[in-house]
Amino acid sequence: MTLALVTGTTSGIGLHTAIQLAQQGVTVIATVRDTARADALRSAASEAGVELDIRALDVTDAAASRALIEAAGPIDILVNNAGRGAVGTLEQMSDEDLQEQLETNYLSVARLTRLVLPGMRERGSGRIVTVTSVGGAVGQPFSDAYCAAKFAVEGLMQSLAPVVAPFGIDVSIVEPAAVASSFVDSVHRAAPGPYAEQQQAYLDRAATSFASAQSAEDAAKTVVEASTTSAPRFRWQTSDAATQFAGLSLADLDGSRVLGMTSGWVRHD
Repeated sequence: MTLALVTGTTSGIGLHTAIQLAQQGVTVIATVRDTARADALRSAASEAGVELDIRALDVTDAAASRALIEAAGPIDILVNNAGRGAVGTLEQMSDEDLQEQLETNYLSVARLTRLVLPGMRERGSGRIVTVTSVGGAVGQPFSDAYCAAKFAVEGLMQSLAPVVAPFGIDVSIVEPAAVASSFVDSVHRAAPGPYAEQQQAYLDRAATSFASAQSAEDAAKTVVEASTTSAPRFRWQTSDAATQFAGLSLADLDGSRVLGMTSGWVRHD
């Protein structure tokens, strides 16, 4: 029986990933920061007719992460989904703000991945899927710390992938664009200060993007495919819009295309 660990399943992509994996016969450990807030997950599992092993985990807690992995048994699929956003440009952000983004979106992912690697390597198989963002390929205004952490985790996984592949471990990243979920509700927002006009222009554009956002259920299908496919690859996007957006940076050898685009996001013409 395949065992998957999915982090950040209170809502959104994580919730639907856990449900869809379970529907495919995978045994799923679904982690949430606070099990008292897991009612939506429990209801979704009940409605789908599947069972989930729901456990509390703050991914930034190193000791708790280790204890969970040790108690879980052999993990075949790790889905690093837990994350948090932040709105603010560098001058607006404290060292604590930067550290929080790194801890949640990068260091916790590295830690959990490191914890499952020995078992996967010894068994000669495993799948590690990390939900990043198009913000891991394209730096965006007022997303400095968030994009930096996502760039970092993509670099980590791209560096790790060829090293662990000979041991039967496949490493993938999944890059969603705007997704309709409660993720935006937890985004830290810095006081605009001297950047008020530019920040408002950015937020206005973001609101437009999220008005036509992809559903979390649809985005989760790509995460599940990356987790279970017999033909794994490193980089996945969850929609045509995400593919086009990420492609701007991946094909932008001198950086002019991305900066030419994002410069327009912070001014009212």
